[in-house]
Amino acid sequence: MPTGVALRDPRRQLFAAAERVLLRAGPNALTSRAVTDEAGCAKGVLHRHFADFDDFLAALVLDRVARLEGQSTALLAAADTGRGTVVGNLADALTELFESVAVAVVGLVVSRDGLRARLRRTRPTGVPLLADAADMLAAYLAAERDRGRLAPDADVPTLAPTLVGAGHLLFADREAAPPAPDEVRKVVAGVVASALAPGEGSGSPV
Repeated sequence: MPTGVALRDPRRQLFAAAERVLLRAGPNALTSRAVTDEAGCAKGVLHRHFADFDDFLAALVLDRVARLEGQSTALLAAADTGRGTVVGNLADALTELFESVAVAVVGLVVSRDGLRARLRRTRPTGVPLLADAADMLAAYLAAERDRGRLAPDADVPTLAPTLVGAGHLLFADREAAPPAPDEVRKVVAGVVASALAPGEGSGSPV
């Protein structure tokens, strides 16, 4: 592999390389050599920007968490404008989240003790990304409850992590084809059915 390639944005390119390795071969294949080989740069490039490999992996996880901000903004806008249906919006959100590298990132966190220890320094509770996704869905569900598309007594703190757990299970098999949209909607509808306001049903997204 080339050892003298200049990277325009080393952190971003190393993150992208790590995500490609994760998607192609899974968490066990993710090493510093695999990342730099994938990025086409010398191994020393990674260590010039990160204290060690666990520092790099922690930054990778937190970068993926930060990307939820745009998705959260779009979900809240859907609630504010009444766009789509609650079930459709939730199904789309879970698909956008878990069809990406997110499932592999969660597997990475679960499988590496050193990475979990590093993340606990700033995030002492919860599994990063899953916990953040639950917060995102909770904010959306609360907004829909305020708007009247969920019942006033909808148990948002329970519904949000239940949806994340169900979504993660649907998409977790890296070797299988992703679930069909109808399958995701069916699971979401089952989780939130009792919380929907009368007349909302599962409907179809607008």
